[in-house]
Amino acid sequence: MQLFYVTVNVCLTSNLCVTPLGLEGDVDLQFLLVGGKLMKVKSSSWKKERMYKLHDDNATIWHESHRIFKRKQTFSIDDVDSVRKGRQSEGLQKHTEAHVEDRCFSIFFKGRRRNLDLVATSVEEARQWVNGLEKIISNMKKLNRQQTSEHWIFNCMRKADKNKDNMMTLKELKHFLRQINIEVDETYAKLLFTKCDTSNSGTLEGSEIKHFYDLLTHREEIDVIYEKHAATGGQMSAQDLLNFLRNEQREEATLEDALRLIEKYELDDSAKHMNHMTKDGFLMYLQQEEGSIFNPAHKKVFQDMSQPINDYFISSSHNTYLMEDQLKGPSSTEAYIKALMKSCRCVELDCWDGAHGEPVIYHGHTLTSKVLFKDVIKAIKEYAFKTSEYPVILSLENHCTLEQQKLMAKHMISILGSALLTSPLEDQMPTAFPSPQELKGRFIIKGKRLNKLDAVFSNTSPGVEEDCVSEEDEAAETNNSKTDTNGQKAKAKKSKIKLAKQLSDLVIYCKSVHFSGFEHAKDNQAFYEMSSFKESKAVNLAETAAKAFIHHNMTKLSRIYPAGSRTASSNYNPVPLWNAGCQIVALNFQTPSKEMDLNQGRFRSNGLSGYILKPEFQRYAGSEFNPMTLTKGPWIKHKAFHIMVISAQQLPKLNKDKPKSIVDPLVKVEIYGVPADTCSKETRSIENNGFNPMWNDVPLCFNPMWNDVPLCRF
Repeated sequence: MQLFYVTVNVCLTSNLCVTPLGLEGDVDLQFLLVGGKLMKVKSSSWKKERMYKLHDDNATIWHESHRIFKRKQTFSIDDVDSVRKGRQSEGLQKHTEAHVEDRCFSIFFKGRRRNLDLVATSVEEARQWVNGLEKIISNMKKLNRQQTSEHWIFNCMRKADKNKDNMMTLKELKHFLRQINIEVDETYAKLLFTKCDTSNSGTLEGSEIKHFYDLLTHREEIDVIYEKHAATGGQMSAQDLLNFLRNEQREEATLEDALRLIEKYELDDSAKHMNHMTKDGFLMYLQQEEGSIFNPAHKKVFQDMSQPINDYFISSSHNTYLMEDQLKGPSSTEAYIKALMKSCRCVELDCWDGAHGEPVIYHGHTLTSKVLFKDVIKAIKEYAFKTSEYPVILSLENHCTLEQQKLMAKHMISILGSALLTSPLEDQMPTAFPSPQELKGRFIIKGKRLNKLDAVFSNTSPGVEEDCVSEEDEAAETNNSKTDTNGQKAKAKKSKIKLAKQLSDLVIYCKSVHFSGFEHAKDNQAFYEMSSFKESKAVNLAETAAKAFIHHNMTKLSRIYPAGSRTASSNYNPVPLWNAGCQIVALNFQTPSKEMDLNQGRFRSNGLSGYILKPEFQRYAGSEFNPMTLTKGPWIKHKAFHIMVISAQQLPKLNKDKPKSIVDPLVKVEIYGVPADTCSKETRSIENNGFNPMWNDVPLCFNPMWNDVPLCRF
């Protein structure tokens, strides 16, 4: 049995107010601080001028509001995902004229918040707004955790200084402590204040405030770790640091790696000259990306990408066009951009007849808004390969008439160009999938096809121009779940749709077929014929026929989608489906959730490629692996996995609207894998301290049996 002892320092930095470094006197920054009028665009009829300016904390935008109950509104620049100049949003393209292109810009936010479309009074002002915001965003990203922490604390101090006299009274000190998420009693606050007020003036100023800051930010737990490993005259030598990297961090480090870290993070020149690392340098290192628990070797593509594409888990999105719920929320090209930038490699397009002969995408028979099919394809073309160069699957749910289907095919061919896969890579009929490596930079269409793939290589007549095919399983399930006016469930019936040859011919490696059982699939389905499963059916198969499901997925692709009852865009647990070897486990990317955390964890590795190679025993034909029973086999690797949660720093308040609210934090650690390994444990809670809670208790101990796929969630 191997013992892995991992020390984890949870450092979640609150994002309140960080002053940009190196931008003092910057012309664009000064322009933002003064602010000016911008026209906010919501629709063709709602275009109103509002005052916008950068708050003096250099991290918050204030804007004028005419709402009755909200006269002033702000948003944090840290909540901004990107700023795009020109008419790059759907709103600006739809509701403004081309001649104002150079005066337009849009602010796109993280999460579900809708983008902000603005028009400046001049081209120069638009340039200054975009440049100024981009400089601040870029600068904030460059700050390391220690700089972020320091600037946040000092800005909170500044805000606590109500009368701006650069001094801090006892009342202001207590207000500051509440701001940074600490609740202390009157006696302790007075004791802390008195200890720092060496001048007995009744206020803290200058060096006294510095003393208070040092007391507040002292990291006792770091002292313990450092002193344990600093075995060379009270300091860490390069060899001491190397021992720490190997024994505590479990890194395959060399002495050269240790010397590089000392050169990079040590602040004391005399220590650096001796190849030593002081406590300050050690703390600086721990707060950098190099100190992360995540394996640095996995930040790049490190897996074999030359296996057939069905041998990989593929990051996949359901109803990708939706920004919110499934019934009345907005549809947007921005939803595709966000998913693709998160390395999603399979996106869904629900296609319906639109006005003026142009197909649209939306959630049919609901109040969700519509977006043009061609605009979605343009957005996909532009953003598909910015995060990952590996292939993107376009999963089509086709409800269009023949004429608009032909237009769909035309748009994809003309917009995607040579990147669109329109024939097999081979010169003869293939017998297995190509690899992600071979399909780099290509788009694969998933949908219905009129004939077998070998027709591509046939010298006979081209066949029918159109014919009827059964609709997609997900569409059929949605239609069959409808109720009549009396609330009774409609009788299930298989619908047929006419399919145009032009669209059919674009389906190469992902032909949609109905699932009729594993034996039927084995005897009758070609490798490129794949089925979609509703989550409940897939979970049932994963529980009752896991081995058969795994072997099915060794030669074919399977797509799983959420139940139609998830109208709020909630998600299901993807892990049991990955355990069964399912590749395309589609989730609602727009919904932050435990399930999306697991998806992010699964696909964070391998260079954010969106492809993760399945374990070998989910890929070779003779495998007896069954996640439900875990009989003897090479997949059983008993290990002791110990996690010591040491401390946390600057946790956010749960209720930002209540400045006096203080959190009582605890850390829960969850393991997700086969049923036998899935469990959770948690630390004790720390009362009234969200600023620097410290646990440092006995480790949380786990004993997983299968170590290839389980995920650890904090």
